[in-house]
Amino acid sequence: MSNTRMSITLINGRGSLEQLRHIARDRQTFDLDAGARGRVDASRKVVEDILKKDEAVYGINTGFGELARVRVPKDKLGELQRNLVLSHATGIGEALGAKTTRLILALKIIGLARGLSGVRWSVIERLKQFLDFDLLPQIPAKGSVGASGDLAPLAHLGCALIGVGRVKYRGYEMSAMRAHERAGIEPLKLEAKEGLALINGTQVSTALALQGLWATENIFSAALVSGALTTDAIQGSDTPFDPRIHEARGLTGQIDAAKALRSLMSGSEIRASHADCDRIQDPYSIRCQPQVMGACLDALRHAAHVLETEANAVSDNPLVFAEHGEILSGGNFHAEPVALAADHLALALAEIGALAERRIALLIDKHLSNLPAFLVQNGGLNSGFMIAHVTAAALASENKSLAHPASVDSLPTSANQEDHVSMATFAARRLSDMHENTCGIIGIELLAAAQGVEFRRPLKSSTVLETEIAAIRERVTPYTEDRFFAPDIAAARALVDSGRYRATVDGHIHLPSGT
Repeated sequence: MSNTRMSITLINGRGSLEQLRHIARDRQTFDLDAGARGRVDASRKVVEDILKKDEAVYGINTGFGELARVRVPKDKLGELQRNLVLSHATGIGEALGAKTTRLILALKIIGLARGLSGVRWSVIERLKQFLDFDLLPQIPAKGSVGASGDLAPLAHLGCALIGVGRVKYRGYEMSAMRAHERAGIEPLKLEAKEGLALINGTQVSTALALQGLWATENIFSAALVSGALTTDAIQGSDTPFDPRIHEARGLTGQIDAAKALRSLMSGSEIRASHADCDRIQDPYSIRCQPQVMGACLDALRHAAHVLETEANAVSDNPLVFAEHGEILSGGNFHAEPVALAADHLALALAEIGALAERRIALLIDKHLSNLPAFLVQNGGLNSGFMIAHVTAAALASENKSLAHPASVDSLPTSANQEDHVSMATFAARRLSDMHENTCGIIGIELLAAAQGVEFRRPLKSSTVLETEIAAIRERVTPYTEDRFFAPDIAAARALVDSGRYRATVDGHIHLPSGT
């Protein structure tokens, strides 16, 4: 995984997943395209023209939600926007992490810079200053149902802009007002439409889902490596990975997964040593890796397409179309596309982990693997990987509950005006727990499979897989007898989470966010 700084210009509606990953992960700064200022000023002029005509338009001079029929006097419009932000800042729970918050700020900038939200350019400049100054609002993780947008969490972002609430400034938590003073900037004074544009949108759920996507890519790559290692460790057949089988089905993800597995195991001495053995079929967790992992890859790619599109979207309401001088009220704030994409990622994570857990069970079973029981000598005196597998089973089981689709749930809000909601924010937020669980499962498999391959010495696996075993052994020594196990699992989990395996499978698997 490269941390190389890159020059980023976000073109109107065309920010890439790779660019967004750099912004979130590497604190990468960015510029907007040259046309952004003109688009934003044109949409703002429409809002100001409506105010001059004193027309009643939702979000500009009316109340909100069930109170949309209430007209607000012109001299109260700034107070209306400030009250909106303050009253909607009702989130609870731990604050979102710095990477997620940076991404939320970037996505809000991208959406507003499309020039369909009617805000002043100074609002976008202030959001950009927050990013550039490392001034991050403390946004509670809980409180959004994913329609009308991520109201509560985005209201906490809006509060920080007006000098209310808590922030982290260069890593230190303090009041938003104190951070403004230290940064040498004045709190923003909201004008008509601006509070609504800030709190209305899917940026929180989308940022959380993007973090889940990138984590799933890391896990998927590592699981291909751990699965290939396990296949070699049990002296599994590579016939099920023959390209003709997968081309007969025609599913792109399956074809690509089989190709990656063939490449990872190519040149293995272990495979060559049992080319003519009498084993006819391996268990499904070995034989059906291309089918299961390929389906997960297809789900991952679909989610990536949806989330990249949503990251560049305008998802507040109402929208200002300057070329027609119109303001239209719709429902782009409904985060159902994000919820479904996050649910797809959750299912993929659960299945990747479930398949790996079964392979760990296979490795430690001496009757199936023809390896020492629990992958350790002197069984009985030593327990080896017995309870490491129990941990993997516990994590896989927990993932099953977490993978239940969040998008099928809905509770009406705002006096039944908002009568169907997406639950996208929870759908995306729970991916973090699933990522932690699945990292643990794959980490345990990497340790077990490396141990299994080493029991086949002096035979060696493929050049690629031997390189990965060496990387594991730089961090975790072989198991000759029982020892304190938890630090070894933590080291293996860190390997999975590092993104190392993205580069290992690069060239065989196209990951949507690149390497």
